[in-house]
Amino acid sequence: MLIPAWLTKSHFVMLGLQLCFVFAHSGGAALRPWAEKYLGARLYRIIFALTNLPLAIILVIHFFNHRYDGLQLWQVQNVPGVQALVWMLSAISFLFLYPATFNLLEIAAIQQPQVHLYETGIIRITRHPQMVGQVIWCIAHTLWLGTSFTLVTSIGLVLHHLFGVWHGDRRLSYRYGEAFTLIKQRTSIIPFLAILDGRQSFKWQEFIRPAYFGVVIFVLLLWWSHPLLLQATNRIEL
Repeated sequence: MLIPAWLTKSHFVMLGLQLCFVFAHSGGAALRPWAEKYLGARLYRIIFALTNLPLAIILVIHFFNHRYDGLQLWQVQNVPGVQALVWMLSAISFLFLYPATFNLLEIAAIQQPQVHLYETGIIRITRHPQMVGQVIWCIAHTLWLGTSFTLVTSIGLVLHHLFGVWHGDRRLSYRYGEAFTLIKQRTSIIPFLAILDGRQSFKWQEFIRPAYFGVVIFVLLLWWSHPLLLQATNRIEL
């Protein structure tokens, strides 16, 4: 069977890297109750971070270096308004992705890492903000780059996060039982669905948090440093 010339090795490498990340991230999350019991919460978090962060960095570098590989499916970079739309969607995606980092001291294992049940702020909009943020990010970047490599990358990321929706709900249900069942009943996976059907209400005051101002600053810094990041990753062969 002949492989089309445009279907470069980088497509398969990206899928392989994503699969490794799924095993490390979701597998590590599944082992958390057992690992914390025998290793302690802090040591588990350190091992989890040391396993996942290098994989995530390799994924990002490989994506940057091969984003234009493969077939050019469409080209809209010169269409007026597309660049602004992509940046706007990217900024919105970080507003959804960011709640996972509200407890920075826990992530760094300075404070005792814990599993939290939230039903405020962005959780009122969607119970799985990371999944929603990742989907928005993938839509924005796939639209902008328009290559088969980016499309394959985005499909892999979205599938991973959809699996994470099921996996995350399953783990929380096992850990919290009825308490999480009640939260599931009052929230939704699809953004704004629980608000629209009356199960939830939107309270804008809950979004006035220093962390969200930090998101805005992060997006501005990312916009400024984006060319520098591309130049830095080009020097690394992955």
